Amino acid sequence: MSAVHALSWAGRRDASSSAWSRQQRWLAGAAIAALLVLAIVLAAQFGAVRVQAADWWPAWLRGETTRTSGSAHVLWQIRLPRLLFAVLIGAALGVSGALTQGLFRNPLADPSMIGITAGAACAAALTIVVFASSNHVLPIAWRPWALPAAAFCGALAVCFALDGIARWITPGSITGLLLTGVALNAIAAAVIGLCTYLASDEQLRSLSFWTLGSLAGAGWWLVAGLAVLLAVGTWRALRLARALNALALGEAAAGHVGIDVAVLRTRCVILVALLVGCAVAWCGMITFIGLVAPHLARMLIGADQRRVLPLAAAVGGALLLLADTLARTLAIPAEIPVGIFTALIGGPVFLLMLYGVMRRRGGV
Repeated sequence: MSAVHALSWAGRRDASSSAWSRQQRWLAGAAIAALLVLAIVLAAQFGAVRVQAADWWPAWLRGETTRTSGSAHVLWQIRLPRLLFAVLIGAALGVSGALTQGLFRNPLADPSMIGITAGAACAAALTIVVFASSNHVLPIAWRPWALPAAAFCGALAVCFALDGIARWITPGSITGLLLTGVALNAIAAAVIGLCTYLASDEQLRSLSFWTLGSLAGAGWWLVAGLAVLLAVGTWRALRLARALNALALGEAAAGHVGIDVAVLRTRCVILVALLVGCAVAWCGMITFIGLVAPHLARMLIGADQRRVLPLAAAVGGALLLLADTLARTLAIPAEIPVGIFTALIGGPVFLLMLYGVMRRRGGV
């Protein structure tokens, strides 16, 4: 069967799907969205400060002019921004994971596998350990931005190095791109290990907590900026969905139907670098969300990237929200790094999904 016939057959099969299947997809999306809203409301109730029902009303509706103290201030200025920030970060990781798996046609692919996450972490580690003594040369207003900016630049640097080295060593090969990413990931991990070895006690605490992830720095201005970035990134990703669907038939088949695989590869890698770079820059290394969220989305609505991408964003947001709620409530007043809980949740979920896939294929 030619690539054109395969694509047309896939389109006819999708168009002839039953009304129940289309209704099931809509119900799955609506259920995930409703559960996400409910999870935000419930998560806002848990924490060191008890939230009352009246605290949900904005201050101007209660006849107040400011929220300078009390549980309402905690809810509106601390807890809600953090919850929404967790949802947005999880959504960014879910979209980037779906893009990565679609590009490499590999359900085990993850942004961390191609070195982008490790590159951001490597740049942050170098900033914490090597350049810590040079903070006095920066204006005070710029110092809080130094670490996120370094991590973001590290993600972009790995992105361009990945594309350049892969074009030089294995031109035109997506498999070569993946293997190049694995090598860069190992190099970045070695640099992080060296920084950990050289760090002082104070730097080691900062480095350890940052590499395990934290959402404690959330604020409304950061939520607004990330929401804009996520909206633009998801829109750009959806524009690549049809090309990724064609790529699922293979690189040669995608080329036969007019897909420029090299351009698609570059666009996907840059988009993943932007989304993951921003996430790692503000929250540190958060694992398994980009790996598990696309899997759950495909289990609910199939493999069409036009549906997987937005649903992976919702699932990723819900998973990270759950992990962050556990991280900030189980050890009150202390806070556990959120990366620990994403691994504890994502690892077993991934094993269960792998077991289900092997059963369907007759492997167990």
